[in-house]
Amino acid sequence: MVSGHWYRAVSIVGTLLGAVTAVVVANHPGAQWLTTVVPVFRRLPAVVLTGDQLLLATATSSLVIVGSLLPLFKPRPRRILDTILLTQKRVVVAGFAMATVGYFDYTYPLPRSTLALTVAGLLVVFPIWFVAIGYRPGRRERAVIIGDDPDEIRDVLDATDVPVLGYVSPPSPYYSEQDRQVAPPAVADGSGNSITNDLDCLGGLSRLDEVLVEYDIDTAVLAFAQPDRAEFFGALDACYEHGVDAKVHRDHTDNVLTAASATSEEIVDIELEPWDWQDYVFKRIFDVVFAATGLFAFAPFLAVIAIAIKLDSPGPVFYSQERTAEFGETFEVYKFRSMVTDAEAETGATISDEDAGGVDPRITRVGKFLRQTHLDEVPQLWSILVGDMSVVGPRPERPELDADIRTGVVEWRKRWFIKPGLTGLAQIHGATGKQPEEKLRYDVEYVRSQSFWFDVKIVLRQVWDVLKDGSEVVFGDRGA
Repeated sequence: MVSGHWYRAVSIVGTLLGAVTAVVVANHPGAQWLTTVVPVFRRLPAVVLTGDQLLLATATSSLVIVGSLLPLFKPRPRRILDTILLTQKRVVVAGFAMATVGYFDYTYPLPRSTLALTVAGLLVVFPIWFVAIGYRPGRRERAVIIGDDPDEIRDVLDATDVPVLGYVSPPSPYYSEQDRQVAPPAVADGSGNSITNDLDCLGGLSRLDEVLVEYDIDTAVLAFAQPDRAEFFGALDACYEHGVDAKVHRDHTDNVLTAASATSEEIVDIELEPWDWQDYVFKRIFDVVFAATGLFAFAPFLAVIAIAIKLDSPGPVFYSQERTAEFGETFEVYKFRSMVTDAEAETGATISDEDAGGVDPRITRVGKFLRQTHLDEVPQLWSILVGDMSVVGPRPERPELDADIRTGVVEWRKRWFIKPGLTGLAQIHGATGKQPEEKLRYDVEYVRSQSFWFDVKIVLRQVWDVLKDGSEVVFGDRGA
């Protein structure tokens, strides 16, 4: 397999040349003659493009094909059958996209006969091409362990039959201060003792990218004890960037999202990309449209809310707070202030926005109304618009609360695999931070089942709940 950036270059250039060649060959009079002979194509009129028509059709089709095959340009270790099926799926997507271009713009469409022949040819050629550049002949798979837990490293060595070349480790928590005076532990530049006598330390986490490239690694197995967020997700990001298959021992999956399968293998895959790139695009478009529409719709009321907050109690209009984001990063979230200034400082309590109820004496009169109608959340639409949040996803928590919850719910880190959201599956089912296990169950279920239409269903359900809560506040609970 061609590694790293070379794989990207080779796959893109090969796809572009293959697309151009396929269109030109399919447009050849000899190929068009097949449409009059082969039963499958017999009803399609034979059309041969020339000059500018051929040039425009070839350029447009090539761009569509390259765009449709984007997921294949990331160097990812895949089984041969998986590569074939994924490639053919993308070729079919490209075929539908080219047909759509021809339907909506008659300036440079491919004739139906040329389109059919092009897709038929690419269904054969492209799978062979991507299998060829992804195949590593003449050697066994190479693996490296990333982590600092000696027990877990030994479990990995006992469970795998893949040659493990060594391990990459952050500063190890298994060395005492006395040990440090005798010989320094493994540090970020790769110097120091080995955590285990069975393996060589190939370097620290700062050298992980170099190690993956230098040793031509296929598989990385995570074996962290108590990983820092930056170390943990930084290692996963490096694996994803270099096309390295990330795995973990089945007995140590508390911190990662693993592939949902019934396999009995002890070393299981970590899901690094649960969403297809097209789903990401649709989700981002939905987020931008939703946030922009919401901000525009609420624009006339923002000044009224701001004035009401200032008249009700002294202090700023907005309340900002650091929250945990995707991959354990943090960002600043904004809400309309609904409590007295420095409410948490006065009591020494740390408040989750889901746990602070309407009876809290620190909540102002205007704040109570804002919370009951969910209007205090409107400024978060800006966080969605700039990309810090999504409309649907696990609700972001304060880093301190995240740390507290993780001490009791060891799998809590799995929520960090996607961008936090304004609402989510846990919210529409009423699960809050007071029930972390239940909330985690819904959040992980969403991560595994997420799709564009699943997001739409959750948003519709949440909008209905918000309208219902708002009507009860304004008109009273008529069912009472």
